Amino acid sequence: MRVADVPRVVATEAARALLARLRAKHGEILIYQSHGCCDGSTPMAFKPAELSLGRDDLLYAEVDGTPLWMGRTQVDYTIGTQLILDVGQGSLGTFSLEDGEGQYFKTASRAWTEEVYAWLEQHPLEGLPEKRR
Repeated sequence: MRVADVPRVVATEAARALLARLRAKHGEILIYQSHGCCDGSTPMAFKPAELSLGRDDLLYAEVDGTPLWMGRTQVDYTIGTQLILDVGQGSLGTFSLEDGEGQYFKTASRAWTEEVYAWLEQHPLEGLPEKRR
Protein backbone atom coordinates (compact mmCIF):
# COMPACT_ATOMS: atom_id res chain seq x y z
CA MET A 1 0.00 0.00 0.00
CA ARG A 2 1.24 3.51 -0.80
CA VAL A 3 0.09 6.99 0.26
CA ALA A 4 -1.38 7.51 -3.21
CA ASP A 5 -3.48 4.37 -2.66
CA VAL A 6 -5.05 5.84 0.47
CA PRO A 7 -6.15 9.41 -0.19
CA ARG A 8 -7.25 11.10 3.03
CA VAL A 9 -9.59 13.28 0.95
CA VAL A 10 -11.46 12.45 -2.23
CA ALA A 11 -13.67 14.81 -4.22
CA THR A 12 -16.87 14.39 -6.16
CA GLU A 13 -17.02 15.54 -9.77
CA ALA A 14 -19.08 18.54 -8.64
CA ALA A 15 -16.37 19.55 -6.15
CA ARG A 16 -13.64 19.12 -8.75
CA ALA A 17 -15.58 21.26 -11.22
CA LEU A 18 -16.11 24.00 -8.63
CA LEU A 19 -12.41 23.94 -7.70
CA ALA A 20 -11.50 24.29 -11.39
CA ARG A 21 -13.88 27.26 -11.81
CA LEU A 22 -12.48 28.97 -8.71
CA ARG A 23 -8.86 28.46 -9.84
CA ALA A 24 -9.72 29.83 -13.30
CA LYS A 25 -11.35 32.88 -11.73
CA HIS A 26 -8.98 33.55 -8.78
CA GLY A 27 -5.70 31.77 -9.56
CA GLU A 28 -4.06 29.79 -6.78
CA ILE A 29 -6.44 28.84 -3.98
CA LEU A 30 -6.49 26.65 -0.89
CA ILE A 31 -9.21 24.89 1.05
CA TYR A 32 -9.37 25.19 4.84
CA GLN A 33 -11.49 22.66 6.70
CA SER A 34 -12.65 24.84 9.54
CA HIS A 35 -13.33 23.45 12.98
CA GLY A 36 -16.23 25.45 14.31
CA CYS A 37 -19.66 24.09 14.93
CA CYS A 38 -22.53 23.65 12.51
CA ASP A 39 -21.89 25.64 9.31
CA GLY A 40 -18.65 26.80 10.92
CA SER A 41 -17.24 23.34 10.13
CA THR A 42 -17.58 23.76 6.40
CA PRO A 43 -14.56 23.62 4.09
CA MET A 44 -13.87 27.08 2.69
CA ALA A 45 -11.80 28.29 -0.29
CA PHE A 46 -9.40 31.21 0.02
CA LYS A 47 -6.62 32.85 -1.91
CA PRO A 48 -3.42 32.02 0.01
CA ALA A 49 -2.88 35.64 1.08
CA GLU A 50 -6.41 35.85 2.52
CA LEU A 51 -5.85 33.30 5.29
CA SER A 52 -3.03 33.26 7.80
CA LEU A 53 -2.25 29.65 8.62
CA GLY A 54 -1.02 29.00 12.15
CA ARG A 55 1.51 26.62 13.61
CA ASP A 56 -1.29 24.20 14.48
CA ASP A 57 -2.52 23.98 10.88
CA LEU A 58 -1.46 20.95 8.85
CA LEU A 59 -1.47 20.29 5.14
CA TYR A 60 -3.92 17.40 5.23
CA ALA A 61 -4.29 16.58 1.53
CA GLU A 62 -4.35 17.95 -2.00
CA VAL A 63 -7.38 17.80 -4.25
CA ASP A 64 -6.53 18.26 -7.92
CA GLY A 65 -3.47 20.27 -6.87
CA THR A 66 -5.42 22.43 -4.42
CA PRO A 67 -4.02 22.11 -0.88
CA LEU A 68 -6.49 21.29 1.89
CA TRP A 69 -5.41 22.52 5.32
CA MET A 70 -6.83 21.55 8.68
CA GLY A 71 -6.10 22.41 12.31
CA ARG A 72 -4.54 19.72 14.50
CA THR A 73 -7.68 19.43 16.62
CA GLN A 74 -9.80 18.80 13.53
CA VAL A 75 -7.24 16.24 12.33
CA ASP A 76 -7.75 14.38 15.61
CA TYR A 77 -11.50 14.22 14.89
CA THR A 78 -11.11 13.06 11.30
CA ILE A 79 -8.05 10.79 11.47
CA GLY A 80 -10.21 7.64 11.42
CA THR A 81 -12.12 8.60 8.31
CA GLN A 82 -11.69 9.53 4.70
CA LEU A 83 -13.20 12.92 3.88
CA ILE A 84 -15.35 13.31 0.80
CA LEU A 85 -15.34 16.86 -0.54
CA ASP A 86 -18.64 17.67 -2.19
CA VAL A 87 -20.79 20.66 -3.16
CA GLY A 88 -24.14 21.88 -1.92
CA GLN A 89 -26.47 24.33 -3.64
CA GLY A 90 -27.09 27.78 -2.21
CA SER A 91 -25.07 30.19 -0.14
CA LEU A 92 -23.92 29.83 3.46
CA GLY A 93 -22.96 33.50 3.71
CA THR A 94 -19.30 32.72 4.46
CA PHE A 95 -16.14 34.47 3.33
CA SER A 96 -15.32 31.51 1.12
CA LEU A 97 -14.60 32.22 -2.56
CA GLU A 98 -17.39 29.95 -3.78
CA ASP A 99 -20.05 31.89 -1.87
CA GLY A 100 -20.72 34.05 -4.95
CA GLU A 101 -21.10 30.95 -7.12
CA GLY A 102 -24.39 29.86 -5.53
CA GLN A 103 -22.69 26.75 -4.21
CA TYR A 104 -20.71 25.77 -1.14
CA PHE A 105 -18.24 23.05 -0.23
CA LYS A 106 -19.25 20.40 2.26
CA THR A 107 -17.67 17.22 3.55
CA ALA A 108 -18.92 13.80 4.46
CA SER A 109 -16.78 11.06 5.91
CA ARG A 110 -16.33 7.35 5.46
CA ALA A 111 -14.74 5.09 8.08
CA TRP A 112 -11.46 3.40 7.15
CA THR A 113 -11.20 -0.34 7.05
CA GLU A 114 -9.02 -1.77 9.83
CA GLU A 115 -6.28 -2.57 7.29
CA VAL A 116 -6.17 0.97 5.91
CA TYR A 117 -6.31 2.54 9.38
CA ALA A 118 -3.36 0.39 10.54
CA TRP A 119 -1.39 1.45 7.46
CA LEU A 120 -2.20 5.12 8.03
CA GLU A 121 -1.02 4.89 11.64
CA GLN A 122 2.35 3.75 10.29
CA HIS A 123 2.40 6.65 7.78
CA PRO A 124 1.23 9.71 9.76
CA LEU A 125 0.93 13.25 8.45
CA GLU A 126 4.10 15.28 8.72
CA GLY A 127 4.02 17.70 11.63
CA LEU A 128 1.74 15.57 13.77
CA PRO A 129 3.31 15.22 17.21
CA GLU A 130 4.23 11.71 18.37
CA LYS A 131 1.49 11.61 21.02
CA ARG A 132 -1.21 12.28 18.39
CA ARG A 133 -0.13 9.61 15.92
